[in-house]
Amino acid sequence: MSAPSAQLPRWKCAVAYDGTSFTGWQSQLGGQAVQDMIEQRLAAIFGRELRIHGSGRTDAGVHARGQVFHFDADWPHGEAKLLAAFRTGLPPTISVQSARRITSDFHARFSATGKVYHYAIRHGGTADPFEFPFCWAMPHTLDVAAMRAAAARLVGRHDFRSFSAVKGEEREDNVRTLRRLDVTARGPRLRLTAEADGFLYKMVRSLVGALVAVGRGQLAPDDLTVILHERRRTHRVKTAPPQGLCLMKVFYR
Repeated sequence: MSAPSAQLPRWKCAVAYDGTSFTGWQSQLGGQAVQDMIEQRLAAIFGRELRIHGSGRTDAGVHARGQVFHFDADWPHGEAKLLAAFRTGLPPTISVQSARRITSDFHARFSATGKVYHYAIRHGGTADPFEFPFCWAMPHTLDVAAMRAAAARLVGRHDFRSFSAVKGEEREDNVRTLRRLDVTARGPRLRLTAEADGFLYKMVRSLVGALVAVGRGQLAPDDLTVILHERRRTHRVKTAPPQGLCLMKVFYR
């Protein structure tokens, strides 16, 4: 955990964004990440460069309603005026929802105890132009009951390396507690809710890809149990596209 800046107040902020046009959360050389946009606005507010620390990364095209970040800076004007300062100078697809003073031992990433993601699917047809940027649209009709049966097999504390994309890197700890993996249906629209104490790289999108394969009859629910216990990535698990995924909330003690 990074040490707090000497004598500077720490600020905890929540931000929502449409990730369609950004290269993800984490700062990039091209300056087109969500973090870049926020840091540019902070530089304008404070007259100097400031670094923010997020609860975690979201990939290019992934959205958020409840991403959390913190930074250290002296701001004597109060929380309301800091939030007001965020309301100008950011792209309209980024909105800082809250800003408050927090204790110096808080860290947006390391103090988090869990996260909730939603993934939206439109199946059995096509999405309209206003829905398409925020869901995975497919012509196939999915077997929702089979997807629910498969999801139930994955809930619990497991080594989830089979459902991560680590690019050949070995991690010491791939164990996570998946508290919920729910599939809810409303007509042709599905929402998958994943809640865990933490997620591996592209874990949610991999879980979604596997559940969709079950829904299409390409995998059986029991196959996901086998894949989970193999603890290695397989070509049978595809990564779902990013636009259906949204970080909804980060939990803290």
